[in-house]
Amino acid sequence: MTDLERYILDEWTDDYRSGRLARREFLRRIAVLSGGAAAGLAVLAGRGVRASVDEIAQAAGGPAPALAQASGTTVPPDDPAIEARAVSFPLGGTTILAYLALPRNKPNAPGVSVVHENRGLLEHHKDVTRRLAKAGYAALAVDLASPGGGTNVSEDSAQVTALLVRTPPDQLVGMLQAGVRYLQGLPSVRPDRQGAVGFCFGGGMVWRLATRTPDLRAAVPFYGPNPPIEDVPKIRAAVLALYGSLDTFVNPGIATIRQALDQAKVTYEMHIYAGADHTFFNDTGSRYKPDAARDAWSRTLAWFTRWLS
Repeated sequence: MTDLERYILDEWTDDYRSGRLARREFLRRIAVLSGGAAAGLAVLAGRGVRASVDEIAQAAGGPAPALAQASGTTVPPDDPAIEARAVSFPLGGTTILAYLALPRNKPNAPGVSVVHENRGLLEHHKDVTRRLAKAGYAALAVDLASPGGGTNVSEDSAQVTALLVRTPPDQLVGMLQAGVRYLQGLPSVRPDRQGAVGFCFGGGMVWRLATRTPDLRAAVPFYGPNPPIEDVPKIRAAVLALYGSLDTFVNPGIATIRQALDQAKVTYEMHIYAGADHTFFNDTGSRYKPDAARDAWSRTLAWFTRWLS
């Protein structure tokens, strides 16, 4: 089991135990991720959750809930200050799908890569790219489910999540690095001013991208799981790490990453929002915390202004 798989299982188990995820859907997701009822039984046993093979199989055979695609739109695609569209580019034998938003009539814009959560590239993340474009940044959100045809291939978010965590982390980072190169190659973008922001699973991928991409000058992981700690000394970006105080499965890693950043003398700041939970920034989700989200966005833009100007 990879650390990314473990992270997703931690999140789903936390949602189940806190009552945010119904038991049937929890069992269905476990079966999808583990590859069947028998394998799912072992995964559940390892997490102290009792179930039978029959119960898991019945849950796995049930319909997937409709994928919530509430837009939470704050900057519409036709905003006259921006240009926004779907794009694609090759990486080896794979077509990488992405969403691009650019500020109109702004040459030499800094670039920012947006990294989505574990359900794939949803409308919320596209809106985040448009918010960045409205603020003057060339923003690109790579669909990390591209090797399987993209997020929109399946209406089952668990299938998308399973595809993401089964993809080797190096391949995920490689897709994000290809996205950075795509931004750097646009005539309206400053190639030497590149940043990244990501959320949840995407926050973890921003950490990993920072350990592997010297061209990255600024990184903002929102409640992201730690990268391999031995890679922290490779970070050259200035990091703004944002967390919610109620996040019980990411926050235990804060002390470890803080110590590693200090030892490596990485430039960073951290902020933990009191009363905010995991995914507090996502305005389409049940744990959205408006005050914390607004302040976190202000800090994010100020960080990019500081390091990408």
